[in-house]
Amino acid sequence: MWIDAHHHLWDLRAVHYPWLMAKGETRFFGDPAPIQRDYLIDEFRKEAQAAGFGASVHIQVGAKDGLAEARWVQSVADATPTWPMAQVVFCDLTSPDLHTQLDHFQSLSTVRGVRQIVGRAPGEDAATGTNTLLDDPRFLAGLREVGARGLSFDLQLIPELMAKTAAVLRQAPDTKVAVCHAGSPHDRSPSGLQMWAQELRNLSVLPQVTCKLSGLGMFDHHWTRHSLRPIVESCLAQFGPERVMFGSNFPVDKLYSDYADVVTAFQMLIPQDIQDAVFGKTAAQFYQI
Repeated sequence: MWIDAHHHLWDLRAVHYPWLMAKGETRFFGDPAPIQRDYLIDEFRKEAQAAGFGASVHIQVGAKDGLAEARWVQSVADATPTWPMAQVVFCDLTSPDLHTQLDHFQSLSTVRGVRQIVGRAPGEDAATGTNTLLDDPRFLAGLREVGARGLSFDLQLIPELMAKTAAVLRQAPDTKVAVCHAGSPHDRSPSGLQMWAQELRNLSVLPQVTCKLSGLGMFDHHWTRHSLRPIVESCLAQFGPERVMFGSNFPVDKLYSDYADVVTAFQMLIPQDIQDAVFGKTAAQFYQI
């Protein structure tokens, strides 16, 4: 079974997403206007199923109330039993009531992990200050607690933060980590990709870290199979197929392509003998699907 290991859903009437309500604001990935509408399981499932997928992992996506989002995703999964769906929720690992929050999340059968974004893009990071998490001892303590509970951590960051992040992760070796969007290689020049690949080694040498081939259109809206090749090949070379998994990042990457084209491009780039791992087995093991 192929599994889309990174996608989002949202119902703008059921859950409040501040960034989806903000009109006329360009984000690091471009103009979100075309996706500032409901994106529900039926639409996603139709696209994914047509490309050969049979299950998925929902990733939190900036709701004002992370628990409200998680409960809504649980309700969607419960109402769609023929589509297995796990979820990764938002939880502030520095929160004083972290244990209580995690208890609430773990009462939901679909919850497998937590995501708290460390870095999105240099410009937005400078404005939000999210990079400061890496210097907060409560963040490290939270990472350890997540791992102790059998939960994973989805890590979104930029190449410039990889060495510093690796130093933190080495202190939480029992916490499984999934690097979102291949570590966000935002500079697609030859020198930028060389720097990204070098920095990625700080993470790939850690045995608890897995890499997602997802969201690669966010920094290259006119991507081609040729432009994606060095990223895919570097991830496979550094992590191996048993630690690489595919994610569509829909509907965000729907801004630049359709689902079938994304999957076809990756199928042409990933050797056939390891496609079952990258498109399914790695995610099934990592997210316990």
